[in-house]
Amino acid sequence: AKCPSGRASPLKIAAEHYVLKTPMKGPWPPGAEVIVLASGCFWGSEKGIWRLPGNGIVSTAVGYAAGYTPNPTYEEVCSGLTGHTEAVQVVYDPSKISVVDILRWHWQCHDPTQLNKQGNDVGTQYRSGVYYFSDDQKKLVEASKAAYEKALMAKGFGKVASEVRPASDFDQVFFYAEDYHQQYLAKPGARPYCSAQPRVVDLPPFEEWAPKELQDKHKPRLPEAFWKEHAPTPHCVIRSPNAPIKWEL
Repeated sequence: AKCPSGRASPLKIAAEHYVLKTPMKGPWPPGAEVIVLASGCFWGSEKGIWRLPGNGIVSTAVGYAAGYTPNPTYEEVCSGLTGHTEAVQVVYDPSKISVVDILRWHWQCHDPTQLNKQGNDVGTQYRSGVYYFSDDQKKLVEASKAAYEKALMAKGFGKVASEVRPASDFDQVFFYAEDYHQQYLAKPGARPYCSAQPRVVDLPPFEEWAPKELQDKHKPRLPEAFWKEHAPTPHCVIRSPNAPIKWEL
């Protein structure tokens, strides 16, 4: 079987985010940054991120990341032949939320020790991954991954299997998925499905693992009290409301 050739034009999506009512595509506001995260089926992954509090999440979108085929369809990606993984493009305002908060959610919202699967969803299209766009992101992704692996292994889990790569490895790292997948779990008639397997293990304190030179610039905005109440647990995104979490920061 050969890699599908894809198509020149992007799949059509709505202009506005179904929940946040912000634009789905750039240009993004000045100062906004982007990171692409993969943690199994993208429906639940996206909802967890758009719900983070403090208006720091500018926009989220689901799509297909880190593959070969341009503008692939869901069916093509599910064949495993396009090389993509289901992923969430996160656009955030670093003056309101730290990439460290977003990464903590990412590591804790699934089981990153599972290789090419997440729960019942099996295949390279469900692989865990982080695709970064800056040197600061690279350092924080790698350091948080190592810290989380240590925490997981201390609880009897295996090594973190997540793919960590720069977006610049690809001509285009992220392609938008079909409109019906965007903010899927918030839409009427959605199937309440999420196969993520959070292990309910906390990422160790930021000060213990973050590179010294980045500690002031990227310190977390979400306090421990937030995580005590809202840290990911199995099936949490299915049971939670669609609106962002209200939390005074």
